[in-house]
Amino acid sequence: NNEKSVPQLLIRDLKFEKPSLAKLMFSPDQENHPAKAPVKYGELIVLGYNGSLPNGDRGRRKSRFALFKRAKANGVKPSTVHIACTPQAAKAISNKDQHSISYTLSRAQTVVVEYTHDSNTDMFQIGRSTESPIDFVVTDTVPGSQSNSDTQSVQSTISRFACRIICERNPPFTARIYAAGFDSSKNIFLGEKAAKWKTSDGQMDGLTTNGVLVMHPRNGFTEDSKPGVWREISVCGNVFSLRETRSAQQRGKMVENETNQLQDGSLIDLCGATLLWRTAEGLARTPTVKHLEALRQEINAARPQCPVGFNTLAFPSMKRKDVVDEKQPWVYLNCGHVHGYHNWGNKEERDGKDRECPMCRSVGPYVPLWLGCEAGFYVDAGPPTHAFSPCGHVCSEKTTAYWSQIPLPHGTHTFHAACPFCAHQLAGEQGYIRLIFQGPLD
Repeated sequence: NNEKSVPQLLIRDLKFEKPSLAKLMFSPDQENHPAKAPVKYGELIVLGYNGSLPNGDRGRRKSRFALFKRAKANGVKPSTVHIACTPQAAKAISNKDQHSISYTLSRAQTVVVEYTHDSNTDMFQIGRSTESPIDFVVTDTVPGSQSNSDTQSVQSTISRFACRIICERNPPFTARIYAAGFDSSKNIFLGEKAAKWKTSDGQMDGLTTNGVLVMHPRNGFTEDSKPGVWREISVCGNVFSLRETRSAQQRGKMVENETNQLQDGSLIDLCGATLLWRTAEGLARTPTVKHLEALRQEINAARPQCPVGFNTLAFPSMKRKDVVDEKQPWVYLNCGHVHGYHNWGNKEERDGKDRECPMCRSVGPYVPLWLGCEAGFYVDAGPPTHAFSPCGHVCSEKTTAYWSQIPLPHGTHTFHAACPFCAHQLAGEQGYIRLIFQGPLD
């Protein structure tokens, strides 16, 4: 074991001395701020994408979506309730200029709730549909998928009009989430099979087929964050405990003391994709892409070496985040020793997937390391010292520790922790590993 004779280096041992780094860390929303920037309510970031969609961000289909105050309010609030079949109800349903929610109780009875314009709020809609009422088009996330062609064969479980977020136009710009979105005819239809009920104050409410789940972290989205409890949000924004399975007919229990108000770090699950909500204030405290780039250059400047080939290793630029580079660092996931790529120590009898680390002889997967480029997933601005297992995405210790504790919905009734940068299910005891680099020998 030649471990003792070799200078080993944890990234935290590097001296991050550049005075510019602290300034880079928290420049609110990058630099070029016009004098009157529009009010930003927050951003939605889709888990599983490391900064952009595999085939590039296009139009309303992208990996993150910013919600800005609209030039003109487009929010709506409930007004008149009609019990069908009356002429008004039929008119409300057919009126293309009137938002309404229809609750089909039976063939003979439909309750239609008309919605009226609300000049104090802005509405943003999210779903799989590409129709114009949808502001942010979200498709199913396939873990580790490098191209959208991988995702096309999957039957989507995301609703076409999945949910809507209503933001107050005045400070503190509170954002609230509701299940279901209005379609091109400004309607939401809850059919006979959807779970629906009359509330104690005589209003109607219901759940969508696969449901909209929300988890608010405890202690906000900071290095002290802890996972919260997953809840289901109803069409009217009430909070319920989870159903037995995603589409069970029986609703969960109402949770009186919780609200549909989004907070920094809230997770929204649409059954096929999970979104992270970051408030504008939270993003101002988050490391910028510039900061992550400075950290990358800092690691590379320390010239970590492969302990076998003695060649210098370097993390590729953020733009080349899918192609394995010849200087790319690789890691043995069981021990954390970082190497360059080499064929040494292949275990033929183990299908070639497991390798023996030349430093400490521990046997396990051997994977390339990639920097986590989506700054919105970081809970702090610490150096990239740890990697998720088994995918090899690298970020700060607190960030790996946080995401490894989060049970993300998977399928219709299971939960597991996953890497936020690629959505791969985490493996191993912790789901992440501390990286051990070797310093230059000179």
